[in-house]
Amino acid sequence: MSEDFEIKNKVAESGLVNFDLSKLVPEGKRIGIDLKDFLFEGLILKEKDFREKVSAINPEEYRDAFIYIYNSAEAIVPLWAYFLITAKLTDATKKIIFGSREDLEVLLMHNALQTYDFTDLMDKRVLVKGCSDKSIPENAYIELVEQLKPIVKSLMFGEACSNVPIFKN
Repeated sequence: MSEDFEIKNKVAESGLVNFDLSKLVPEGKRIGIDLKDFLFEGLILKEKDFREKVSAINPEEYRDAFIYIYNSAEAIVPLWAYFLITAKLTDATKKIIFGSREDLEVLLMHNALQTYDFTDLMDKRVLVKGCSDKSIPENAYIELVEQLKPIVKSLMFGEACSNVPIFKN
């Protein structure tokens, strides 16, 4: 090999900025609370029994966790029941929602994207990382494009060696 031979990193020289959406996924436990467990025989809400079960909850078990409340029973649950559980846990938890684990993840990523400062990507060529060890809701990618389209020079998806161009401004 010649001494004049130099290995160049064309990706590094391209001015391409890698953006890893998984870095926005909030850290913390995710805990589901099934209202069925608070119902009489898993079917009927009896107010006195329900209040006793809610008062027996130890909020410390939910400290700094993200909570999703759902109902797997075929029972109609009045809205005040959600109020009681939320009031019991809200001081200990990071976030409480009604819905599935997937609903929780969509909301958490929405909040993360709405509060993230994207100014360092202004007028840059951005490559959104395609692979991640973390599960990222598809909706987060849609919201990311909404955030980036007005400010970046170009947007691509995938890896530097094989990316899909999304748009150029």
